[in-house]
Amino acid sequence: MHHDPISNCGCPGPSRRGFLADMGMGFVGLALGAMLHRDGVVRADEAHDGWAPPDGLPHFAPRAKRVIWLMMRGGVSHLESFDPKPALDRYAGKTINESPYKTTVFGSPFLKNVREQVANNIIDKTQAKIYPTQIGFKKGGQSGIEVSDWWPHLRERVDDIAVVRSMYTTDNNHGAQLEFFTGRHLLDGCYPTIGAWVHYGLGALSDDLPQFISMGPALEFQCMGATDSNYLGPENAGVTLKVDPSDPLPFARPGVPVGTTEGGLKADLLGRLNRLAALEYPTDPKLRARIKSYELAFRMQTAVPEVLRFQDEDEATRRLYGLDNDVTRPFGQQMLAARRLAERGVRFIQVFHGDGAAGAWDAHAGLRANHTTLCAQVDKPIAGLLTDLKRRGLLDDTVVVWATEFGRTPCAQGADGRDHHNYGFSVWMAGGGLKGGVVHGATDELGFHAVEDRHYVTDIHATVLHLLGLDSRRLEIPGRKRLEVEHGKPITEILA
Repeated sequence: MHHDPISNCGCPGPSRRGFLADMGMGFVGLALGAMLHRDGVVRADEAHDGWAPPDGLPHFAPRAKRVIWLMMRGGVSHLESFDPKPALDRYAGKTINESPYKTTVFGSPFLKNVREQVANNIIDKTQAKIYPTQIGFKKGGQSGIEVSDWWPHLRERVDDIAVVRSMYTTDNNHGAQLEFFTGRHLLDGCYPTIGAWVHYGLGALSDDLPQFISMGPALEFQCMGATDSNYLGPENAGVTLKVDPSDPLPFARPGVPVGTTEGGLKADLLGRLNRLAALEYPTDPKLRARIKSYELAFRMQTAVPEVLRFQDEDEATRRLYGLDNDVTRPFGQQMLAARRLAERGVRFIQVFHGDGAAGAWDAHAGLRANHTTLCAQVDKPIAGLLTDLKRRGLLDDTVVVWATEFGRTPCAQGADGRDHHNYGFSVWMAGGGLKGGVVHGATDELGFHAVEDRHYVTDIHATVLHLLGLDSRRLEIPGRKRLEVEHGKPITEILA
């Protein structure tokens, strides 16, 4: 029970504003509580050495408002996409030991940058043969950056993107997918993802849609996958959206038709019951998140179907995303949905491509057929997204990230494919505050190790947060000290 706030006993009691935050009723009361929380007014049990939760404002002037993160699951070959290596063809059929690069590869201290879950496919099998490049490369745009023939549409947009050829992770198995989102190895346990940090740090741009949305095949690992908010609380977790214009919001549709009046009465009753429960359990984060989710779901019944009403777009735009073709339509719909979500105020939109536990890009064999098929599904839609964002002025304040958990090995073990390769691979970024038509970093002659301007995955996180005006060190929570590697460093060389 609270002490009498007017007594002079010096005992702790709620402040007037804290009392209002706890006792405010109705939607107005909940809004007041959220506003006071954002203003740094917290209950005594939330205060800690002057710490206060984020106020929803950037820490410094942002260059961008939102993020669209594209994740190709399974491991795209950097050697057949954005990092051409002529030496692969020159020494094809030889082992690394038989090539001039034995010391470059096996004498490198970077071999230690791995925590193995499974035996490494190359280091312990030095007899694997160097596998030649499976597709040609051509220069694109005014910048002349080389991009493979599997990405012809994206090559036309290369002047808008910054290619980073020197990424590495420490996980040599597909847990690296989660590592790319949390910055921590899967063996370390569960941690908040980059989308959850953005959600936690910044205020909403829209009251009708979630701040953090995920589309495409989810990660099949422990935790909640790439939508996990972990200790940031469930209210900062991502919402999974299935892009199906014919059935846009199945989880929020009533089992039988419900009229507007009846729906409003039911929502009001549910809200009153939730608020009574909130008064009884004021510190339950799951309850607070559930109340928010119910209220948001009610508003989403109108907002989400409108987002997925692709017929509102003109024919030229639908063709731009490949909606007129069976091969490109599924991913094209997700790219068009991403643009429509972005312009309607969603902060962080992530889109996955590649079904299966490992991800469809995991081409240990049949790499040519695998990448030919998968690139054809995504190349035009991704290029269409960049084109559409740019012509609408949205690319100026939207960060687009294209990533994959690792690359593929320069060698093959008696098969026509490449294995997992976390020592060096490529990603690219485009949009607000970033240079276009630039290449940063490099791998060695075989594309094995990242050797120039090496970047761990959290450097991408740090770059994204910097462009959004956030300092990750100011987002830390008492009792949850983060490792230095989790913060990363912005890649200043690609900032405009």
